[in-house]
Amino acid sequence: MPASNTLPCVAGIGLRAPHYSEVLDTLPKLGWVEVHNENFFGGGAPLRTLLKVREHYPVSLHGVGIGLASTLPLDPEHLSALHHLCDTVQPAVVSEHLCWNAAEGMVVNDLLPFPYTSEALAHVARRVEQVQEKLGCQLLVENLSSYLSFSHSEMTEGEFLAELTRRTGCGILFDVENLYVNVRNLGVDAEAFIRAIPAEAVKEYHLAGFSVRDGCLVDTHNHPVYAEVWELYEYVLRQIGPRPTLIEWDSDIPALPVLMGEAAKAQQRLESCHA
Repeated sequence: MPASNTLPCVAGIGLRAPHYSEVLDTLPKLGWVEVHNENFFGGGAPLRTLLKVREHYPVSLHGVGIGLASTLPLDPEHLSALHHLCDTVQPAVVSEHLCWNAAEGMVVNDLLPFPYTSEALAHVARRVEQVQEKLGCQLLVENLSSYLSFSHSEMTEGEFLAELTRRTGCGILFDVENLYVNVRNLGVDAEAFIRAIPAEAVKEYHLAGFSVRDGCLVDTHNHPVYAEVWELYEYVLRQIGPRPTLIEWDSDIPALPVLMGEAAKAQQRLESCHA
């Protein structure tokens, strides 16, 4: 029997290839796991492994390749592959970044920011609706870590996300570490961002560790969660409430117990919020 296809309101981990075998061999106590969609589009051994994992844990599918804000038409092959993956895995949630990643036929391996304008909002909303129609489910959209802002933005990212949820019915994947990076790099007002987004639209949180390069915080996902991000997470929990929370660690991946230890820290804070 597959595990439940709903995310429990507990902490989970991003499941990456170095931990596949250990997780399946030992079946540790994990609330849920999240994987990157694109790693499984080819089927084969990776997908067979994911289906075995799915027998024991709820799975969240997290994408990096749709490019919701790109101006090129949505890639029908990408959407079809994601649709097939969703039908096969029956994930609890599906999410994607609020960014662009392609121009003039060239796909960039990055998550790029854009100006928050009415024109961009209408464009992204149409694309979110297309994705949701194709998949037959709600899409969660993640706020972005960014290293520049646009002077001609007409609204903040939080206001953009709030209106996007109103127009399309999509949900929000609130990456707390991304918000902290933007606070430090761009002077974003964290409290204003949190006030802007509708609490009922927030379905999941992400936490991760950043790097510091020449005074700039970089969203590298290769460190434990820093104290400042834990503090912001605690504030978010008080303002919005507990939600399923993921620990992301995508490079310099540590031993599984280290990752689970980070999840345990998030779990303690979730339980304190519930209490």
